[in-house]
Amino acid sequence: MKARVRFSKLGKIRWTSHRDLARMWERAFRRVELPLAYTQGFSPRPKVSFGLALPTGYESVAEYLDIELDATRVVELDVSTLSTQLSAALPAGVDVMAAAIIDDRATSLQEEVTSTEWDVWVAASPVRPLRELVEEALAADSLVVTRERKGKQVEEDVRPGILSLTVESDEHLRAELGTQPRALRPAELLAAIDASLVEARVRRLSQWISRSDGARDEPLAVPPDALADAPPTTATLERV
Repeated sequence: MKARVRFSKLGKIRWTSHRDLARMWERAFRRVELPLAYTQGFSPRPKVSFGLALPTGYESVAEYLDIELDATRVVELDVSTLSTQLSAALPAGVDVMAAAIIDDRATSLQEEVTSTEWDVWVAASPVRPLRELVEEALAADSLVVTRERKGKQVEEDVRPGILSLTVESDEHLRAELGTQPRALRPAELLAAIDASLVEARVRRLSQWISRSDGARDEPLAVPPDALADAPPTTATLERV
C-alpha cells in the first residue's frame, strides 16, 4: 500500500537542499512511527519517492512524496491524523497539507506530472515594461536558451514549454510550464523572455497531471483555504 503526501516548503527553509530535506522526512517518519516498507540489503532505506525536484531557494505549496507502507503493520495507520502528526515532527517551514492512500500501482510522479504552475518575482523592474517583454515572448515562434546537457552546452527552443504566462504586476509573473520531455524552469523562462531579468522570489503553486480525455488533476488536491493560509510572497520580502 502507498500513501501520498502533499507539503509546503516556505520561508528560510527554502535554502535547504533536497538531500537535507529527505533526511528531515526520515526523522519525521521515525518520530511518528510510520509503518514504512524498507529496501533489502546491507543498508535498508525507507521506500519513499519525491515528486519533481524543487530548486534550492524556491518556495512551494505543492510538493509531493509517495510512501510505500509495510502491509503487515498498515492497520496501525490512521490517515486522518497523519498530516497533523507529520507536520508536528517536521521543522518550521515544512507543513503537510494533505495525505491519502493511493493505488500501489500508481505511476510515479516524475512520469505523471505534465506541467507546473509558478509565481515568479523579478529582482527589479526591467528597462522595458515587463508586460511588453511578455507579449513579445508569447508572440514569438521560438525562444532559444542555452542549457547544459551531459556536460555540454546546447541550445533549445523552450517556447513550447510555456503553456501560459500572465503579468500580475510590474515585477510579478504567473506561469504554467511544461515538464515533458524536459521541465522548463522559471530561471530559463526569464532568460528566454529577456536576458536582463533575474529572479527575486519564486513559489511553486501547483503540479498538474493531464489526462487523455482532456481533463487535468493535481496529484493530491487541497481545499482553497489551505492555500490561502500560506504566507504571502511579495517583492518586498527578502531577495534571493
